[in-house]
Amino acid sequence: MTSASAALRGFGPVVGLLFGLQFVSMGAMEMSGPFWPIQIKLLSPSEGAFGLAGIGVYLGPMIGMSVTSAFWGRMGDRYGNRLMMVRALIGLAVTQLLVAAAADVWTIVALRTLQGGCAGYIAPAQAYGVQITGGKDRARLFAWLQIATNVGSMGGAFLGGLILDRMPFAAVNLTAAAICALCAALAWLSLPMPTRAAPVAPLHREPVAAPGAAGAVSIPAVLILMAMLLASRMVLQVPFSLYMSQIFGARHWMMGVIYGLLACGFVVAAPFWARLVEHRRPRDVLGANGLIAAACALVTYLAGGTDSVALFALLYFIWGMLLGGTTPLLLALVSAAAAHDRQGSALGLAQALQQGASASGIIAGVVATQLYGIEAAFPLVAALYAVSFLVALGIWLAAR
Repeated sequence: MTSASAALRGFGPVVGLLFGLQFVSMGAMEMSGPFWPIQIKLLSPSEGAFGLAGIGVYLGPMIGMSVTSAFWGRMGDRYGNRLMMVRALIGLAVTQLLVAAAADVWTIVALRTLQGGCAGYIAPAQAYGVQITGGKDRARLFAWLQIATNVGSMGGAFLGGLILDRMPFAAVNLTAAAICALCAALAWLSLPMPTRAAPVAPLHREPVAAPGAAGAVSIPAVLILMAMLLASRMVLQVPFSLYMSQIFGARHWMMGVIYGLLACGFVVAAPFWARLVEHRRPRDVLGANGLIAAACALVTYLAGGTDSVALFALLYFIWGMLLGGTTPLLLALVSAAAAHDRQGSALGLAQALQQGASASGIIAGVVATQLYGIEAAFPLVAALYAVSFLVALGIWLAAR
């Protein structure tokens, strides 16, 4: 805890506040994350409706974000990323209130899609952080902001499980709405306007993407690898709670704890990964991600084959540790290639691609488990990570 506080102080009090806002607001949104399939199954009139709505409740927000993230990024470059953060938090609060009042699965799916279109908090928060710090230690900055999201996910899932064991599902959404509204007010009143002319420090000592340059890497290639890794991760988003229930007979609070272990592992390992690649060349970051993809394939294959909940939890934690070296580092490469006044657009585009990849992973997970049973989820994840390893290897070889 002391080292974490020191790291945040190294960035300054504004980034510390940004970390806190991201931690609390993203935690509020994850309070319902692992439990939507249970609620949708309860409200669905048929198995067919459950299958479609179970996909839609996760896919809808991602579609909404993938369609609007680039637009909100451009608006952030024009009118300020701070304003876009406040706008996103207000949108989350309002749509959470509406979702709490909905009792029909298709209304919930539509509202969740609207929520995604109105949201898009993470990309402007990242762009704002780059502007405030002048691009200093970009990999560490993104790692810590991603840590905030994952710590919030861990705590939010656990708190959501506790609430759901004692109160109706609507109480989870109402609590999240109140938290997001409070965060919007705090962001508007406390976050300063960034200096537009602040210099941006380069992430590496060589070009990130210069076509034909020796040792340079292609930004589209970086985005493709990031998308594949995210798609692999998101296969389990819908089947997770059902898998825990059917294979281990877990209660809601246990589902929340194990779901949060992925985030916990990320939190523990992300600073290590950021330090490991500090001053490294972009191709070295890609090589590390190839090794991480191979390790994720092995860990998820083992997790899908165990009937011990303790071993499953340990493997889930290790998986989270491996993920700490993926998205933050790859996003840092993308950000380093963008001009200072185009951070919102670049990171908004990356966010849109992430949402599209996540949606693809969710669809693959639902289709596979519907056709082959819940036991097919983890082998599919392992297979996708194996493909990601091959893609990373190809990009790394090309960069050499």
